[in-house]
Amino acid sequence: MTIRSLLFVPGDSEKKIAKAGSGPADALILDLEDSVAPERKAFARGRVAEYLFAHSAARAQKLWVRINPLDTPEALTDLAAIVRGRPDGLLLPKASGAQDVVLLDHYLNALETRDGLPRGGIKVVVVATETGAAMFGLGTYSKSTPRLAGLTWGAEDLAAAVGASSNSDANGELTLLFRMARALCLAASAAADVEPVDTAYMGIGDPQGLKKVCDEARRDGFRSKMAIHPDQVEIINAAFTPSDAEIAHAQRVCDLFAANPGAGTLKLDGRMLDIPHLKQARRVLALAEELRQRG
Repeated sequence: MTIRSLLFVPGDSEKKIAKAGSGPADALILDLEDSVAPERKAFARGRVAEYLFAHSAARAQKLWVRINPLDTPEALTDLAAIVRGRPDGLLLPKASGAQDVVLLDHYLNALETRDGLPRGGIKVVVVATETGAAMFGLGTYSKSTPRLAGLTWGAEDLAAAVGASSNSDANGELTLLFRMARALCLAASAAADVEPVDTAYMGIGDPQGLKKVCDEARRDGFRSKMAIHPDQVEIINAAFTPSDAEIAHAQRVCDLFAANPGAGTLKLDGRMLDIPHLKQARRVLALAEELRQRG
């Protein structure tokens, strides 16, 4: 299933989880980390486990869980509680490189075996830029585990890690370190052949700003985006859904190559096309068909 939007929901809020579960987000990220106060983590863990059990049957909306960092005592407790609820995936924060994903894979193998679940069924997306060390580990993920489904980046924790007062300049544009984190996340995702997921936009109540960063993200190669508020989801879904014009152009590209078997380069509307254009056109058509069938 293609995921365009992933909405963070505090794991200790039954009301917010229920509202998000009836909304249009392709996936929920039931959060056990930053949005939950330390004294509420045990309660949140139980609430998330209950929600996973209650929605264990076939579901259109995917359910992911952001666990606590692996170097905290909370992480294993999170995993022990939620794996039996069979989440679709885990969001791993504060990772430094492939070694963290490999360790998480070992934990999950043991817990899936404990609970009689197929090994490897729970996927992992890594927040891969939240610490200084993480920036140097981005090239390692291609050697991790088949569980790895995607990489995302984060600007807020990285700013705190390096002591930056802000991650953007006076014009609201990302400064160099954070542009580099974004770009390297894309490159690392391509190297590992996993989905690149754009970070959340912190401007709640700014639909124009959100649309702008969504359009830029999709242009640059991101295929989905995280959300921190339900009002952001429709904008994200629309931005990562192929338009009628895109679908029509992709179909023309595919038809042109089909009509010229064996051709490596062709011309369409005054522009040269080659195999990468054909691959992109096929990706657009496949996404459009999946979304059409999903309704």
